[in-house]
Amino acid sequence: MPTSTVRDAVCEMLPRLRRFARALTGHVHDADDLVQVAVERALARATQWQPDRPVQGWLYGILRNAWIDEQRARQRAPVQAVAEEVLEQVGDAGVERHVERLSVAEALARLPEEQRLAVSLVLVEGLSYAEAAEVMEVPVGTLTSRLARGRQALQRLLAEDTGDRR
Repeated sequence: MPTSTVRDAVCEMLPRLRRFARALTGHVHDADDLVQVAVERALARATQWQPDRPVQGWLYGILRNAWIDEQRARQRAPVQAVAEEVLEQVGDAGVERHVERLSVAEALARLPEEQRLAVSLVLVEGLSYAEAAEVMEVPVGTLTSRLARGRQALQRLLAEDTGDRR
């Protein structure tokens, strides 16, 4: 009966999977596409889930692996040339730039991927260190250091944005 359990878990976890996918991709539409790929994979491989292991960690792992596959595919994609007239329309970033407050989501998106994953899984999704380490396929100590660096970087980014120079 793993298929029905996985199907139920997918339905229950869909909002959390979408939130994690947004943390990975930084873009709503890419996140939705990523979740769709992960859900398809999970349902197609439902018999591979081991009932003695948490289904949420298994689903996060599938989502993470789908993201890695997507990143690899993007690296192999040919580079698109930009027409010179398009470049002429780009404004001077120094003149047009204005200071905006960083939201936590924007600051999170600026973290390196391994820190963003650790922070998203532990602080946003509420996974234990052991579960998050399993999803990321790293030792718990590695997860802990990535999480600590991610927290520090988030604090620094948010402090810079508010002008608080601690």
